[in-house]
Amino acid sequence: MSRTEFILFDLDNTLYPRSCGLFDEIDRRINHYLKEFVGIREREVDFRRRSYMETHGTTLNGLMHYHGVEPGHYLDYVHDVDLGRYLDPDPELRALIAALPGRKYIFSNASAGHCRRVLEKLGLDDLFSAVYDIDFFAYRPKPRPEIYHELLAEIGGNPRNGVMVDDMAVNLEPAAALGMRTFHYLPEGNDGLPSCNRRILSLSELVDLVR
Repeated sequence: MSRTEFILFDLDNTLYPRSCGLFDEIDRRINHYLKEFVGIREREVDFRRRSYMETHGTTLNGLMHYHGVEPGHYLDYVHDVDLGRYLDPDPELRALIAALPGRKYIFSNASAGHCRRVLEKLGLDDLFSAVYDIDFFAYRPKPRPEIYHELLAEIGGNPRNGVMVDDMAVNLEPAAALGMRTFHYLPEGNDGLPSCNRRILSLSELVDLVR
């Protein structure tokens, strides 16, 4: 088996559980943004978000395409959350990630500022070599295949020696197609999507599986 040179981690709902409520708060702020800043009627918000996700990959990309939304303003607003209400330092998670081989990176559709604040709140900020956020890829989101190639070129990584962990199976498919080992972190329920990725119920499973 090839050695693990690097691991790509998603952030939201991966390094912290959805059950903590943080992403639900972000979700509410997204809905509020569509109503208050874009002028979408409340009864249409859910439909618009689903449509934007399906056709453009993220709500943000749909808003940029159809409404000319400035991405920095949107990202600053939806991530303006008091993290202390939802997150605490996680020594167990820190020990787990520190025990994993290779370089660790964040690969997220969120903003770099949000990623770094979450990592700092969890006590993980010194464990990751870099954060690759939506801005780094000029607001092109996962699972756009070309950004996986760009990330690998940036870090100098051989995909066959890489691992990716994400809570959304669709984001793992391009990585799997490149030859990376992919782990679908899905501790609660089932997203109903067929997947070629190995499902894990806890991040603690990674230590043995990656080794």
